[in-house]
Amino acid sequence: MSRSKKWRLEWAFFLGENGRRQYNKLCKGCVHPCKQSFRAVVVSCPHYLSRRSQKCRN
Repeated sequence: MSRSKKWRLEWAFFLGENGRRQYNKLCKGCVHPCKQSFRAVVVSCPHYLSRRSQKCRN
């Protein structure tokens, strides 16, 4: 099965040195499909709230 060029370009951001998909540390254990690459810094995630952000709100 061949993959399209568009698919390869899209997933190139997620591929690590070993050629496998790698996700961000926060996204590894998450069950939601909105996973981010290990190269990206998590700016906001609708499904993740840290304890620090909850303390700042109060």
